[in-house]
Amino acid sequence: MSGDDETQEQTIAEDLVVTKYKMGAEIANQALKKVAEAAAAGVSVLSLCQKGDEFIAAETGKIFKKEKDMKKGIAFPTCVSVNNCVCHFSPLKSDPDVVLKDGDLVKIDLGVHVDGFISNVAHSLVVGATKENPVTGRKADVIKAAHLCAEAALRLVKPGNQNTQVTEAWNKIAKSFKCSPIEGMLSHQLKQHLIDGEKTIIQNPTDQQRKDHEKAEFEVHEVYAVDVLISTGEGKAKDGGQRTTVYKRDPNKVYGLKMKTSRTFFSETERRFDTMPFTLRAFEDEGKARLGVVECAKHELLQPFAVLNEKEGELVAQFKFTVLLMANGPLRITNSLFEPELYNSEHDVEDPELKALLQSSASRKAQKKKKKKASKTVESATGQAMETEAAE
Repeated sequence: MSGDDETQEQTIAEDLVVTKYKMGAEIANQALKKVAEAAAAGVSVLSLCQKGDEFIAAETGKIFKKEKDMKKGIAFPTCVSVNNCVCHFSPLKSDPDVVLKDGDLVKIDLGVHVDGFISNVAHSLVVGATKENPVTGRKADVIKAAHLCAEAALRLVKPGNQNTQVTEAWNKIAKSFKCSPIEGMLSHQLKQHLIDGEKTIIQNPTDQQRKDHEKAEFEVHEVYAVDVLISTGEGKAKDGGQRTTVYKRDPNKVYGLKMKTSRTFFSETERRFDTMPFTLRAFEDEGKARLGVVECAKHELLQPFAVLNEKEGELVAQFKFTVLLMANGPLRITNSLFEPELYNSEHDVEDPELKALLQSSASRKAQKKKKKKASKTVESATGQAMETEAAE
């Protein structure tokens, strides 16, 4: 990152930045839809990950063509994590493949950036679920719990509120479905070229994490990737020993790599991905990439996104969305594909405060009616009418 970026941080106070976020979000939403539609019994996880990544690369290649130096593309490679696998499963062609079966709980997670402005999204579905044959039992419980946690966060992540309010709401909602949020998982503030900004929301912290975690207040013109991961089990995610394939550059680390393969691999990652997470599958020669990454990771030039697992037999659901905290209210730019009629849980949120929160409108149209007398200047400065349409 050059010094200029540091002095003049670009935020969503600028219309062009909002446009770039929305363009990335549109591609992320379409990629998610394509992968979700293809997730059927007999389909390989590798093919779904490739489908998502290829679509993102093709679509981002069509925008801002005249801006030759502008970086754009994958901000998080497509991961498809099944059942008790929590996250970051994005196999290589040389890895043993996983094939989907009817009844599998599938989490699809991906991200897109345009000029470093990142739009992330994740969705959960059950293979073969239909309105005639809805999902019941623990699968329905965990998906509904995760969906409602995301809906609560959409109403709580707004200027003036604290990150701890979201953490508490998630714990209560998960509990009402006899589920647990995955311990210690973080949702990050997003900034240009930065997928893990300093302000975070923590899920289900241990006592030590609760002490160490920074309390923070949400502010106007911030952007967040709100990431919900809920488990039917205790919520403890462990490295399951599968190969890590997703990494990102740590710009604060410097080391003189000894092996030629490592140097070649590292210079290609810097040139192609800068500080964005990437998958080893993106390299022409997977064997050389697998070899080159070892020294880079050992000396922390690259940070691994380990494949995490909950206990065998448990189920994990995930929903993630990107929200822009605009001057006239939060704007969710990446969509949920959640269809409530596919999931029948015998549990529900009983807490009266949370019930009222979830029943309150998150639509900006409802807010707009209340704020009709708000000054025209805000509207013209933030392009409110356009966003309202985009948000519906």
